[in-house]
Amino acid sequence: MDKLDALFDFNATALRVRAQRQEILAANIANADTPNFKARDIDFASSLKKALEANVASAANNAAVSSNGNMSLATTHGQHIPGGNGLSEADLLYRPLIQGSVDGNSVDGEVERTAFVDNAIHYEANITMLNAQIKDMTTALNSGN
Repeated sequence: MDKLDALFDFNATALRVRAQRQEILAANIANADTPNFKARDIDFASSLKKALEANVASAANNAAVSSNGNMSLATTHGQHIPGGNGLSEADLLYRPLIQGSVDGNSVDGEVERTAFVDNAIHYEANITMLNAQIKDMTTALNSGN
């Protein structure tokens, strides 16, 4: 992984994992009235660690392929090739049941909305940090002129 990629890797990966978590939480909220629906979530810290490790492995693999003179495949969607940096079914956890319901649905609207807003705030913070890194890089590049 080159130095510029490494500089932005953490926040970019955190944004990707936060976006995936936001989709999961949104699905929970959307299915609040679906009988027998079980609320899901991820452990953000372990998912981020796994995604960062996958980035390092992918960079090492791409470096090996590039040294052989072969070009790597460019994709337009993260799920075109299996085994990407996306979350697997094993990464999804069931949210603990707080209060049972007659229809078997485990979604607690307040818990889901709170988690959704908390994740959105962290997402915005990651964007702010990434923008600050880009601004610092731009300033450093322009100060040499």
